[in-house]
Amino acid sequence: MSENGRRRPDGAAPDGDPAAADAAADAAVDAAVDAAVDAAVDPATDPAGDAVRRLDDPDYPALTMSQAAGLLGVQAAFLRSLDGSGALHPHRSPGGHRRYSRAQLVLAARLRGLLDEGHPLASAEVIVGLQDELADARDAVARLRDDHPQDGDGPDAA
Repeated sequence: MSENGRRRPDGAAPDGDPAAADAAADAAVDAAVDAAVDAAVDPATDPAGDAVRRLDDPDYPALTMSQAAGLLGVQAAFLRSLDGSGALHPHRSPGGHRRYSRAQLVLAARLRGLLDEGHPLASAEVIVGLQDELADARDAVARLRDDHPQDGDGPDAA
């Protein structure tokens, strides 16, 4: 539980491992979307099948504010505050209603976890940005290692 009595979106205590918390939040959002897809009509025989396939797109704005808040275990006001601060930019329906993608829910869950740990929103945004940069750098290093394996005489050779 957080200091304010609420659990983090992933159900973990706020002092848990942030990487594990992010993975758990990702898994919870993916499971909810997968359940919605499983409950849908077979896209091969359904003329609306394209709409079902879009649910697999992590950037497709499929969820309303109340659905997103329910999945994250937060109040709708929290999502509105992220939009108002510029930390999150939900899509807008033709009627002006906010629509959230899975990727946006993951970001909101990461921010919520950092806020529950006591970070101010501005700091949480910086931390998330730095975590993303670090993940990108690690991916680039892994690609370089895969593309250019050591020939056995480098410093890492056994």
